[in-house]
Amino acid sequence: MKYFAPIVALGSAAVLFPAVVRAQGQEIRIAAAADLKFAMRELSEEFKKESGTKVNVTYGSSGNFFSQMQNGAPFDLFFSADIAYPKKLEAVGLAEPGTLYEFAVGRIVIWTPADAKVDVGKQGWKTLLDRSVEKIAIANPEHAPYGRAAVAALQKAGIYESVKAKLVYGENISQAAQFVQSGNAQAGIVALSLAVSQAMRDGKRWEIPAEMHPALEQGAIILQNAKNKDAARAFLEFVKSATGRDILAKYGFAFPEKMGRS
Repeated sequence: MKYFAPIVALGSAAVLFPAVVRAQGQEIRIAAAADLKFAMRELSEEFKKESGTKVNVTYGSSGNFFSQMQNGAPFDLFFSADIAYPKKLEAVGLAEPGTLYEFAVGRIVIWTPADAKVDVGKQGWKTLLDRSVEKIAIANPEHAPYGRAAVAALQKAGIYESVKAKLVYGENISQAAQFVQSGNAQAGIVALSLAVSQAMRDGKRWEIPAEMHPALEQGAIILQNAKNKDAARAFLEFVKSATGRDILAKYGFAFPEKMGRS
């Protein structure tokens, strides 16, 4: 990000993010899918620099958050790894009408530690069939979009039945990644946004072609019971900005228009 003289910077912020300036001193609570663990941290830090607004983020699986919000969980914003969940909240009156935003498209990779016996970059799907891979970590497909994408990709590759007995399930995609990092699994199908993070970038990865699984369309929405709707709107506008999109791209997220959709 470029920095200018203080007076110019303040003027620029007022033009680019008028709601950010008005939101100073407030606090927002965000429920975010676990694939955003590192990207959201950076987004929150940059937003606080611009606005002075504190951002409290809770990470988990999108499906579990959806269930909590149906029971009145106290969040201002919901960032879901599956846009279907915020759409459902809007449909039943639990989200602010007109605030739904598809902010990114997720990607999945097969990830192994750097010292893995098989080279995933060269072997691709064959990695999961290798004898040295006894356990394969994925997110729980019952409530985690990344888990459903992993199962769909395995089925498309024609190896699901062959590796089904090896699968171990994380509560969310972040926990699935931790299983591989800790050695409890020898490989995992995880979010690219986690694989490129400082914590995992030393490992090896192979990106699964996007056409092999349903698109991981990520959606954000302001909740109807949000206590700080102005600050929530300001944060959402920040995510839409060039700065916000640059941060998401840094962590491997694609955008709808880049994938032939608008």
